[in-house]
Amino acid sequence: MEKKYVKLQTAIPGPKSKEILEQRNKYVPKGISNNCNSFVKKAQGALVEDVDGNVYIDFAGGIGTINVGHSHPRVVRALQEQASQFIHTSFNVMMYESYINLAEKLAKLAPGDFDKQVAFFNSGAEAVENAVKIARKYTKRQGIISFTRGFHGRTLMTMTMTSKVKPYKFGFGPFAPEVYKAPYPYVYRRPEGMSEQQYSDMIIEQFEHFLLAEVAPETIAAVVMEPIQGEGGFIVPDTAFVKRVREICTQYGILFVADEIQTGFARTGKTFAIEHFDVVPDLMTISKSMGAGVPISGVIGRADIMDAAEVGEIGGTYSGNPLGCRAALTVLDIIESENLNDRAVKIGARVIEKMNLLANRFECIGDVRGLGAMIAMELVKDRQSKTPDKEGVSKIVKAAGERGLLLLSAGLQGNVIRFLMPLTITDDQLEEGLQILEESFEAVYLNDHAISSGR
Repeated sequence: MEKKYVKLQTAIPGPKSKEILEQRNKYVPKGISNNCNSFVKKAQGALVEDVDGNVYIDFAGGIGTINVGHSHPRVVRALQEQASQFIHTSFNVMMYESYINLAEKLAKLAPGDFDKQVAFFNSGAEAVENAVKIARKYTKRQGIISFTRGFHGRTLMTMTMTSKVKPYKFGFGPFAPEVYKAPYPYVYRRPEGMSEQQYSDMIIEQFEHFLLAEVAPETIAAVVMEPIQGEGGFIVPDTAFVKRVREICTQYGILFVADEIQTGFARTGKTFAIEHFDVVPDLMTISKSMGAGVPISGVIGRADIMDAAEVGEIGGTYSGNPLGCRAALTVLDIIESENLNDRAVKIGARVIEKMNLLANRFECIGDVRGLGAMIAMELVKDRQSKTPDKEGVSKIVKAAGERGLLLLSAGLQGNVIRFLMPLTITDDQLEEGLQILEESFEAVYLNDHAISSGR
């Protein structure tokens, strides 16, 4: 397939990127990771150009922040207009209408037939942190339950709630108290010989036992759940599990918090992923694609819960900044006018189709899963043992980058490739990216792992 969009003028990284990389290594700590050693010059839609003139197709989407594409013209116009009027006053000093308009729109979009309120912050971690504060204030309880493989941020509280030790937690303790981790379903890795239904029943039973063996439900303020685990490997729970957790929360007066930071804003084919499970959360955290790359986050929730905090107890200097609010309002209009929920479903169907074709060639692909355009493949040494193949994922990501495709890994053991391409990607760009992915698999695996039979 002739490359129409990817243009490689130099080796990756190119000479200009290498020069800047030397400065980066001198002045920026190694603790801040970089997936690609090139430096961006400009980006539009699903295409990214680096300082050496190399053009890439983006399947990473700024770690899920670019659902409407890079520098969408309508977002750019909104930001330019806002910047020409004012950039910052702090909502705490002098309010602005875009904050109110965005809160109203999100309150109406979020699931739940009850009055809602919305508070805005800067990052996903801040949103989760404030959801915890609000839940504790409302319930007058301290305990928080998150789940194995969950990711909620890098602040003290959200790092504590996060499951992966390295690189997120190692050496950064002590951690916040009264945080507990419950089991979360992982159908691909269920015990051998167990049906999906049996496994679902077992995980539900384990969660119920958890509330007997680990912590009393009467002490829990909130259960915080990603409707689809993001950094954990795009793990999709079954509906029965999510509904049962919601029922238990209702039974014991525990708040159910849906962490929609990576799953929201049309990524899964619905505005919010929790809608797939016919469950209504009490609180919902949002960020990433909400602002099309402009930092903004929020908590949406039942009005009586959100109002539990007294004046001055939540918020911050930059929280709900004017640029973020204008960007988010434009994003919501784009999702509706460009039918991005439907587009996500179509993208996801094509990606899964391609992944299944690759799985018929390469034994290293153990599982393909996801909802909408939130798709992942899990790589293993072989399908019998299901031993994670982290090294293979690293090689694929590197090989793809050298060929002009930006990819991301995920998973507790780093053996998952996840796809977060902009939902505005064209069909031709999508096909070219998938072709590069296949070429990368051939380069890494063909000699040792190719098979001719199906899975």
